[in-house]
Formats: sequence, structure tokens, C-alpha cells
Amino acid sequence: MFDELARALRERGRASLVTVVDGIATGAKLLIRFDEEREPLTSGTLGDADLDRVVVRDALGELAAGRSGVRHYGPQGQAGEDAVSVFIESFAPPPEMLIFGAVDFTKALVRVAKVLGYRVTVCDAREVFATEQRFPDADEIVVDWPHRLVQRVGAALGPADAICVLTHDHKFDVPAIIEALGTEVGYIGAMGSRRTAAERERRLIEDGATAGQLQRLMAPIGLDIGARTPEETAIAICAEIVAKRTGREPSSLRATTGPIHVVAPSGERAP
Repeated sequence: MFDELARALRERGRASLVTVVDGIATGAKLLIRFDEEREPLTSGTLGDADLDRVVVRDALGELAAGRSGVRHYGPQGQAGEDAVSVFIESFAPPPEMLIFGAVDFTKALVRVAKVLGYRVTVCDAREVFATEQRFPDADEIVVDWPHRLVQRVGAALGPADAICVLTHDHKFDVPAIIEALGTEVGYIGAMGSRRTAAERERRLIEDGATAGQLQRLMAPIGLDIGARTPEETAIAICAEIVAKRTGREPSSLRATTGPIHVVAPSGERAP
């Protein structure tokens, strides 16, 4: 079972390992490997076929939310009972960040994004700038037009992923953003002055983007924290990404009340 889990992780697959931690069949395990194109594949059992079926369903929900935690069931998976407690441990590929533009700010953003656990791809059509020597911390360097990369990988992007457009060159930006707006990616941001952002928005509308779609575009990119250096700007960008993902309105903790940490529906604190 653990060999199967290791293989799934090497192949950047999604999986859940479920263990009975209290009740009937304590210690029993169920490995679930998820594939978008087919039914989940399972190994092992929690001791009852109906319980297995219900847990597979709930494990998919936990995996989609990026959570691990304990759930309680009846002996055959009944809700609202606690005869069986299981720990659902979610394993998903790290979130993706696509950075378009091999510019001065990119190196700093790559470094901060890696600290946050992103798998980072830098993409630029200019081969002389998009090199491993300039961006040694990036997981992948792609020499191509950004919109072509989105066309290739966009279907796999989800709410935890991010696209950061740093080129502020309309011939690169506009096609890339149009493609990005057609994906489920959680964050789309574009660098540039307010004047550049306004001109870019006009061109996006001319190319078919709707006002509703443009609400997803964070431009100028990043939170207003007075950032000046590339490193400060990278922090401002990543802070905005985190706020967007958690649904928080950015503000100083000193000026707010209530819980500091986001609480997941299961009662566990989100990472």
C-alpha cells in the first residue's frame, strides 16, 4: 500500500490514506488514488464495504479542499454517529504558480513562492532572458509565449494555483490573461502602473473579456504595503494571493477582531 502511495506521489498524483483511529477495526487502512478521468482506485479496507464507499466520497471532498482531519461514522458509514473514527490524510501535488516574464522582479517572486510551497514555472518567449542561470530556484523554465503555456496546462489549474503576469507588455500580457480567464485558476495578477492596467483592461475587453471576468484580474498586482524593492513586491504579491485564497479582506490584525486563523469546516485550523 505504501509503495502504491509513493508511486502516486512521484507521478504527481492525488491520493488519500485513511486509517481507523478509534472503534471497530482500529488500525485498518484504505488507500484511495484519485484520477480525473476514471473512478477512484482503492487498496485495503476499513472493514466494511459501505463504510469504504462513504469514506471514499468524503476523502475526495477533503482532498479538494486541501485538508486532512478526523471524521466519525456509524459501522456502515452512517452520518451523525461515532462508532468509527477515521483519520483522512490528503496528499495532493503542491500548488502551481506560473510567472510570465523573466524580469527583475521574477527572481524574488520565485524565492518567496517556493517558501510558501509552490511549484514555480517561469515562462518568457525571449530565450536570452528565460534561463536557469537567472532563475535557479524555479522548478521549470519555459521558453514560449505565455498564452501557449496556459493552453497546454490551463485545464489542470485550480483554486489553489496562481498566475502572475510581470511582463507589462501588452503583446504578451493580453493573450495570456485571456487564456487564464478561461481556467479555474484561483489567482490572476498583472504587474504595471495604473495607466498600464487601464490600457490593458481596454485591450482585454476588445479581445472579448467581460466585465465579470475582469473582476478576477488583480491589477496592479499585490497589496498596497508600500513595497519598493523586488523582495518587498514579491511579499506584497504573495500576501494578496493568500488573502484571495482564504477569502480575507486584507487588514492589520490590530484593527480586526475575531479568530486570527482560518478555521476549516471540520474544526481543524487550515494551514
